[in-house]
Amino acid sequence: MLNDSAFIDGFSKLLSEDYRLAKSYVRDIPTQALVYIRSFTHKLTSELGALQGLTFTSSNLYDRIEQLHSAKLIEPPAVRALHRLRSDGNRGAHPEKYHLTQAQLVTVAEKSIEHILRLVDKLYPLVHQQLAPDYIFEPFDSFAGRDLCYRAVMNNDAQAQYLVGMSLKAKGLMLQEQEQALARTRADVPAENQQPAKGEFSTAAQAFAQAGYWFELASVEHQAAVFEHGVSLLHGYRGQPNPDKAEQLIAQAAEKGIVDAQALLGFFYLVGSHRFAVDMMQAERLLTLAANAEHAEAMSNLGVLYYQTQQFEHAFVWINKAAQAGYPNAQYHLALMLADGLGCIADLAASEQWMLEAAEQGQIDAMLHCGSRILHDDNASQSQRVNAEFYLHQAIKYGHNVTAMIELSVALANGILGRIDVVQAAYLLTLAKAHGNDQHLEVIEPLWQSLAMQIDNVIGLNPSDDEMIALQQAKMLLTSLN
Repeated sequence: MLNDSAFIDGFSKLLSEDYRLAKSYVRDIPTQALVYIRSFTHKLTSELGALQGLTFTSSNLYDRIEQLHSAKLIEPPAVRALHRLRSDGNRGAHPEKYHLTQAQLVTVAEKSIEHILRLVDKLYPLVHQQLAPDYIFEPFDSFAGRDLCYRAVMNNDAQAQYLVGMSLKAKGLMLQEQEQALARTRADVPAENQQPAKGEFSTAAQAFAQAGYWFELASVEHQAAVFEHGVSLLHGYRGQPNPDKAEQLIAQAAEKGIVDAQALLGFFYLVGSHRFAVDMMQAERLLTLAANAEHAEAMSNLGVLYYQTQQFEHAFVWINKAAQAGYPNAQYHLALMLADGLGCIADLAASEQWMLEAAEQGQIDAMLHCGSRILHDDNASQSQRVNAEFYLHQAIKYGHNVTAMIELSVALANGILGRIDVVQAAYLLTLAKAHGNDQHLEVIEPLWQSLAMQIDNVIGLNPSDDEMIALQQAKMLLTSLN
């Protein structure tokens, strides 16, 4: 019986290499697996279009899927499956923007492989006019990482060196986010109560340094590595940043057609940088090149460019495309534009839908918006309130958002979440005061007075010993605000 790789090869030889590579990297380099999954999806749309004689009007993957849908060349379940694969593929390009751990990325990549096989099984009769053959799925393995390392070291293989660097960079980005979250937590905990970290065999700095080493080696022959070497120098992966040399390399890679480089160079022209002055014409040119290749961040920044120049209809088009590509910041800004009717017809229902989508993907402002909206909704269900608490905690964890601290403190003090927790409410107020500005402090003061009075009143009712301990702890925390 066929295995899964042979099954894909029988469906389309054009797709078999991307599938094989995607599957081989799932366990060791899930970000790269997701990049190949996106490539697989793009090529699959080409196959489906060619089969029906359809000429695509855009290279953008979202547009191509929608064009197949509009022409009724594929069924709605296949459209949804293609969009899911497109979204998963985009996560591989910017894992740090989705707050994904290595384990979560592996899970996403594994499920994407399953989705590919299910989709191909459904599309087989359309392409070959016969039912799909039976096949056996061969389990994922962890040989790809070792093979890459061997080729990078022993064969001086530039492609392997580049991929090793990309794996280490992804690891560094995720470790960096974890370290930043831990640092924020430790900053809010007294030194005597902190526990030393255990089992930290690698730091973000170490992962970045190793990535920088491999990018520099590969950059001799590999243009994408030239870009990554530039990024390494820009951020000082291996020491002091060198912005002049970094931006020179990024521009060099952009000239060679590296999409990530075009997107970043376009951003430099949009906001100005060490080497490049603001130049809206150049920014538009470069961001358009990258956006047409469905670089999600470039699409979003192109939308920002048009927004800044008050070309709101163009801004809406590109921010919408970036949102559809799964980019959380664009989803948040699309929600705002839909709410205000900027460049579009106002649609509050769609606005809330995109706001929720952005919140679910970890966009801090969206999480704050959704969490606050639920807490102020008298008709919200308990499960919605649980989501609201999660969103506000995430906004505090990743953004140290003072408004989220205040909102959550009030909810816990007033029992809005289905319980009263004065200790946590008091703790959040102390955090809010430590990080808040003058406007925040004006809000915090009356809340502190109210919570202090609430605690004194409950103490006067002779609570149980356990309750008394909690109340005294909350009172002590509030005393620290004076």
